[in-house]
Amino acid sequence: MTTAVKTERITILGTPRFKAFLNREAKKEGKSLSELVRQRCGDKPQNEDEELLAILLKEVGDAMARAEVSLEKGLTDAERVLAEIRSAA
Repeated sequence: MTTAVKTERITILGTPRFKAFLNREAKKEGKSLSELVRQRCGDKPQNEDEELLAILLKEVGDAMARAEVSLEKGLTDAERVLAEIRSAA
């Protein structure tokens, strides 16, 4: 795995409170402020827990889509049966 060389400087402006927040977060995670920002803003998950959470979220979304299709089919079938019962009466 090749790691890109970090050669570009990025300057952002924020409040002293925001900078203190970033410094606290970096310290809690035992990394530099730059590394914290790169990890939180990058495409890759920060850690294994986040990667697993992303997988779980996708699985839940897929399951919800399947459940919605199934529910719609069940409602359509129920309406058809009710219509048959009404027409037979």
